Amino acid sequence: MTAVGGYLKKHTETLVKDVGIEQACALTGKSKATLGRYYSDHDEHRDRFMPIEAVALLEKAARYPHVTGALAELSGTSLHYDERRPNQERPGGVNADVIALSQRFAMLMAEYQQSMDDGKITVTEAKRLLKETTLLQQVLIDIKLHLEQDHGAV
Repeated sequence: MTAVGGYLKKHTETLVKDVGIEQACALTGKSKATLGRYYSDHDEHRDRFMPIEAVALLEKAARYPHVTGALAELSGTSLHYDERRPNQERPGGVNADVIALSQRFAMLMAEYQQSMDDGKITVTEAKRLLKETTLLQQVLIDIKLHLEQDHGAV
């Protein structure tokens, strides 16, 4: 087995254990034996990996997206884990999202104005601005998801 395969299998096992084997079986419709094969390092199972749909179902129930995190690490990418679970139903729809967007933008501008009082942005101020920018980005993603949900892919 390749090092990449072994790495993914270890994270698959961690994901299943995070969710719990019984719940993992219920969520994916797979047996304990089948799930075990997905993370087994035995030669007869070295080419067997969990289907991506099963990974998505389990990661939705897990405390952390273990397999997605491993894939990101392997590709040299980093993840920003958002505990808000944005794929869950969000009340209010697009109208509430637009209001949240204007509030979040106001927060970003307030942080920026405060940071520029002395004419320069310190490291601490930059961190606060980055946090506000990320939160603003999350609201934009919420708007996108609501529009796609309400109106489909246009």
